[in-house]
Amino acid sequence: MLDDEEKKKLANRLRRVVGQVEAVQRMIDQDQYCVDILMQLSAATGALGKVGQIVLEQHLKRCVTEAIENGDPADRDEKLEELIKLFRKYAGVID
Repeated sequence: MLDDEEKKKLANRLRRVVGQVEAVQRMIDQDQYCVDILMQLSAATGALGKVGQIVLEQHLKRCVTEAIENGDPADRDEKLEELIKLFRKYAGVID
């Protein structure tokens, strides 16, 4: 799904997210100001969301495109159904 360069970039992003989450834990342990904690949480959430966007983009570019181009209707329908479920989940739509 992801080439080595993409995996490396995502691994770096995830390490930063881990660092941000650890910083939140330290801030809570140190009774820091709630607004500062919330700001750090927002940064971590945004960074993790960006990782999700990159993975979804690669999925669309590779897996879904391949399923559409290979001409297998069952494979195409399966990938499209996966996408519909993903969009519902991330859009907050409850099934």
